[in-house]
Amino acid sequence: MRRSAVILGVAILLLALLAAVIWYAAWREDRQGLLTVSFLDIGQGDSIFIDSPSGGQVLIDGGPNGTVLRRLSDAMPWYDHSIDVVIPTHPDSDHISGLIDVLKRYDVSYVIQSSVKGNTGTWASLEQSIADAKKKGTKVLTAQRGQVIDLSKGAYIEILAPDRSLPNTDTNTACVVAHLIYGKTSFMLTCDAPQEIEKYLVSLDGASLKSDVLKAGHHGSRTSSARIFVGFVDPSYAVFSRGCDNKFGHPHVETVATFAAFGIPVEDTCKQGTVTFVSDGQTVRLR
Repeated sequence: MRRSAVILGVAILLLALLAAVIWYAAWREDRQGLLTVSFLDIGQGDSIFIDSPSGGQVLIDGGPNGTVLRRLSDAMPWYDHSIDVVIPTHPDSDHISGLIDVLKRYDVSYVIQSSVKGNTGTWASLEQSIADAKKKGTKVLTAQRGQVIDLSKGAYIEILAPDRSLPNTDTNTACVVAHLIYGKTSFMLTCDAPQEIEKYLVSLDGASLKSDVLKAGHHGSRTSSARIFVGFVDPSYAVFSRGCDNKFGHPHVETVATFAAFGIPVEDTCKQGTVTFVSDGQTVRLR
């Protein structure tokens, strides 16, 4: 009799634990109409994780090493092993190295990449990881201006650049510039695009560049964040994605001065770690 009672007690405990796990998963899957955008603290590089109101997930770049896996484990529930879209913006190692492990660890539905080609061992390793993922069902697309990634429930990503195939050009010039839009709010995600591309986008898009958040191009380098571009984007926040004491001197004093001149507060992954914004489609706030 005592043994039966113990078995019954264990069974009840297991059922209670199972119910708790199910309720926890259901709670995590309910985004309550919120879009979350995290500029991950991965050192000197870029990595942006987007969790949409519908639960669709996008990872733009993966930083310089495997640190991105730890940051994703903070941003995603432990049971989630899939990412809808991965975007390597260009072949520079500080943007793509971490994606090699991401593609091995996660089931990825789509990889959307620039047409520009790299010539490093890191790029070759990423290409192999993409090829392996493709064999498992990942669809691989080339990014080009005008493409729209529908994240459902009013959230979507519009590709602004490049506007043509650029296989053999400068990697920064050909990087993927994305505009994330949810309701009346938006995020301008500029990879390492130089000022010439920023000015070109001003000539094409003008006032439609307006965004709540601007990821400062090229980690705050003087080669990006042209004043005319920053003026048209007119963000409420800017973000420097960079490592502390990096050898490049990012952010450069010229870029810091540009944002100060416009009165734009700057968030910094070096100083603050992962920087996360939440949008309800009407307003954007720091979390």
